[in-house]
Amino acid sequence: MDYRQLLGTDLRVSALGFGVWTVGTTWWGVKDEALGVRLLQQALDLGVTFFDTADTYASGNAEEILRRALGDRRDEIVIATKFGYDIYNHPERPGQQERPHDWSPQYMRKALEGSLRRLGTDRVDYYQLHNCRLDAIRRDDLWAELERAKDEGLVRAYGTALGPALNERQIEEGVASVEERRAPTQIIYNLLEQVLGEKILPVAEREGVGVMARVPHASGLLEGFMTLDTKFEPGDHRNWRLTTNERRKAWMEDGLKKVDVLRERFLEGRTLGQLAIQWALRSPAMASVLPNIYDEAGLRDYAATFGARPLTDAEFTEIQSLYADNFGLTTNLVGETIR
Repeated sequence: MDYRQLLGTDLRVSALGFGVWTVGTTWWGVKDEALGVRLLQQALDLGVTFFDTADTYASGNAEEILRRALGDRRDEIVIATKFGYDIYNHPERPGQQERPHDWSPQYMRKALEGSLRRLGTDRVDYYQLHNCRLDAIRRDDLWAELERAKDEGLVRAYGTALGPALNERQIEEGVASVEERRAPTQIIYNLLEQVLGEKILPVAEREGVGVMARVPHASGLLEGFMTLDTKFEPGDHRNWRLTTNERRKAWMEDGLKKVDVLRERFLEGRTLGQLAIQWALRSPAMASVLPNIYDEAGLRDYAATFGARPLTDAEFTEIQSLYADNFGLTTNLVGETIR
């Protein structure tokens, strides 16, 4: 495992993180809590120390499962969680839907107290504004209250997580987080969906502020198992693009053609999933990537990335040239990821 500094903070995190949403909710097909606990424990045994969750995931269950799995090893891990969605006055609805935000300092304190209780800890290592917009990033009283919480030792560092869906609006939000608040930001970023990273990462590198990437495998396309026949259960988050069967087929065909090119040229000494992680970690500002982990095979494959053949400069340049040319395709349906 590699470990990196989350620039702009005193946190050192594993370059492979664990997004607890996959095991703390049922959105990714993991419905057995015992399996979720086991995956979290195995991840730590494999060197993963950075675990990212949120209070809104299953109304706090994704924080509680982290406590149940790793509470007795608290000092070995870096816990990130998120706030902003009002989970107390707006009950969870079926499926993954946004609740109203509350960015008042008072609500931040209430949310922090709830997260500390569910996590069974006395501090949150990294506290994030969850899917915030510019108004929250520029709300001085909220950020002053976050700084007070840090002074009190309740929070070690804080930043932003942008979303939920990939949207070019988030370029401005990410740049504002980095430039105006000097706060790290979490973005959707992968080899097939570079729009945010290509604008935000250069600013982060210049300012010395960290970035984290989620969905580094493009909602499964870069995991290596998807085919045109792949099906998911109703309610599984990976069905998110399925507005119509025609659109699903078009998106899959487009993405799988790109994956075929990658398979032909870049898989010597590494798997497709490992290639995606190596690529996403290329920037010196990138602290950690958060793939969707929902089984032991995937976890072990991703954890083995750091023993695989490294991505060379020439390979990276070739991938970027392919991306700039849309892999020679005339359509581009990759780009609507949710998390």
